[in-house]
Parts: sequence; structure tokens; C-alpha cells
Amino acid sequence: MVVMQIDRYHSPIAFARLLRKNLTQEERIMWELLRNRRFRGYKFVRQHPIKVWETDGYYHYYIADFYCAQRRLVLEIDGLIHCLQEDYDRARDVIMMEMNLKVLRVKNQEVNRKLNLVLQKIAEALDSSPDPFSTV
Repeated sequence: MVVMQIDRYHSPIAFARLLRKNLTQEERIMWELLRNRRFRGYKFVRQHPIKVWETDGYYHYYIADFYCAQRRLVLEIDGLIHCLQEDYDRARDVIMMEMNLKVLRVKNQEVNRKLNLVLQKIAEALDSSPDPFSTV
């Protein structure tokens, strides 16, 4: 997930589009499994901007690798860079949880070596997240 600061005249959509064109190998693997409601009928989007806060006319966004709005689930595929920014990732996860989002982090190695386990983790995260659109 990328954090970015954008003034009110620039769109995070353009940045997200750029990221979509430059997916990592692991993100490509996951996207093929998640796109078009292929995974348990849930709609996922990739490189999705999530507005976190606004200060002095600037909007601050996190760009989630994958996001399922129906279950408010953020799925992050963590590469080597995340080893260097663990404190930042933890702080960001706290902010996301305060926004009633569930964050699931998966390492690149898990996608490459234990894909079935990754899919099981995603299924469990989806099942344990309440449906915010439910009328029950």
C-alpha cells in the first residue's frame, strides 16, 4: 500500500492507474484469482485509493493493493520494501482499523510458495468481516 498526499486539484485515480499498469508478479497472480468476482463471488478492486484524512486542502490517501468494499477488507501483498518500513506499516494498519477496515497482509513468498494457504487466509478474513451493506 502506498500513501500519497494530493492537493484538491490532483487525482489519486491517475496514480492508482499508474500502479495498476505496474503490478508486481505476485500482485498479478492475486489479481487473476480475485478479479471478476472469481473468488467466492466477492468483488475486489486493485490499487484502490482510500481517503484517510484532509488537512489544509490536501487529501491524504492510502493506495490499497486490493480492496473488497463488501467486507471492508484491504489485502496487502508485501514485498521486500515492507521489511524496511515495518513501523510505518503498523501505524497505517492502525489507522485503517480505526476506519473499520480489516487489513490482511500477505508476503510475496507466501503467494509464490503457499498460494492455497493465502487463499484460505483471504476466505477466513472475508468470513470474519461483517457485511456493512447487510440489512439484517
